[in-house]
Amino acid sequence: MTGQLIINGERIGASDGGTFEVFDPSTGDLLATVAKATKADIDRAVDTAHAAFEGKAWAGIVPAERGRIMQRIAQALRDQTEELATLESRDNGKPLRQARTDVQVAARYFEFFAGIADKIMGHTIPLGPGYLDFTIREPIGVSAHIVPWNYPIQIGARGVAPALAAGCAVVLKPSSEAPMTALRLGEIALACGLPPGILNVVPGTGSEAGVALASHPRINQLTFTGSVDVGIRVAQMAAQNVVPVVMELGGKSPNIVFADADLDLAAQGVATAIFQNAGQTCSAGSRLLVERKAHGALVDRLAARAKSMRVGPGVSDPDMGPIISSRQRETIERYVAVGKEEGARVVAGGSRPTDAGLSKGFYYQPTLLDGVSPGMRVAQEEIFGPVLAIIEFEDVEEAAALANKSQYGLVAGVWTRDINKALSLASRIKAGQVYVNTYGDGGGGHASCHVLQFSGHRSS
Repeated sequence: MTGQLIINGERIGASDGGTFEVFDPSTGDLLATVAKATKADIDRAVDTAHAAFEGKAWAGIVPAERGRIMQRIAQALRDQTEELATLESRDNGKPLRQARTDVQVAARYFEFFAGIADKIMGHTIPLGPGYLDFTIREPIGVSAHIVPWNYPIQIGARGVAPALAAGCAVVLKPSSEAPMTALRLGEIALACGLPPGILNVVPGTGSEAGVALASHPRINQLTFTGSVDVGIRVAQMAAQNVVPVVMELGGKSPNIVFADADLDLAAQGVATAIFQNAGQTCSAGSRLLVERKAHGALVDRLAARAKSMRVGPGVSDPDMGPIISSRQRETIERYVAVGKEEGARVVAGGSRPTDAGLSKGFYYQPTLLDGVSPGMRVAQEEIFGPVLAIIEFEDVEEAAALANKSQYGLVAGVWTRDINKALSLASRIKAGQVYVNTYGDGGGGHASCHVLQFSGHRSS
């Protein structure tokens, strides 16, 4: 399998002929050889997008027609769900049913924002007799998007769809670890009638293509999803050109379970929140705060779930797939070792699977670390893997304090039958989203407005 850059509607190689290899994390086998965008390629993509924008091939058409083309893209994504889900699963290892959901969510973003395309309205401002004052909302220009490897098609669509609906031209840089569905999205958009140059897809490394795009003086807006450290550098580069940035960064999100909760329901929600996509999710519920008198019962339920989960190749649709790479698995292993050194106890997982059939892939067992104290590194730092740090609390006051004892502020969950307690605690938790007796809403257009507003990082 090969992948090429998409610039000005053409599939082309890198300017220097360079390529990189993409591996299936389920097997370690080569999946594709992909053109590796250089700084010159980024320059060309941005210039092409700028020319297409100025040429009014997209921003100048009737907004309702933009919406119709985006509806066609949404339908094409749905029609090709199995192909795209299989490609996504092979590209980053997630179970097939999770990949199918990602494709459906991507389609929903295009569908949702297609409906907004002809409803972007301005205002009149009353200044008194003899004056007519009004505002017009116009597309900002070239919108750049740097997309991570954990949800390539879903996060790609989440940023690209609203930019297209507004009439912008787009340059999309997917991660070099999982670029395949972003490239297919570019091909699908062209087939559905998107004018050449309006969506350019330039896979490459962060150190070259990412830096070139984030620091480019001709982009007008930048969206980035990734780690806090990289996000800070991206924001600094964009600031040199006074380019506005929308970011979603890391998380160490708490799931807070009270003794009066439905513990079976809570165990299911907590397990899904940390083990979905092998914990490789910025909003993963990676901290469990559990009321002391419910600790044993809940941990027993979670341990049983973790030990019974089937780990295997993504395309076999297991309960949990592999880690994205050998390097990321090693990072997870180091964190678990640090947790044990600091006094945490492994009550499930804590190592690679012993199944010889999985030896070539990058697998790690669903892991529970109990006896974690709030100051431990495993309680404070984002591991980005299937590792749950379990911390006990005594009452609502301590739960609120522990939830906020973090540099992050992305998502939180509260599990209790007492709605007054839930709402009171939710108002005190410093997080962009707080769920009650559930965790996560599956993405889609209904979530996009608030998801994109929060960086997931705050000063402690």
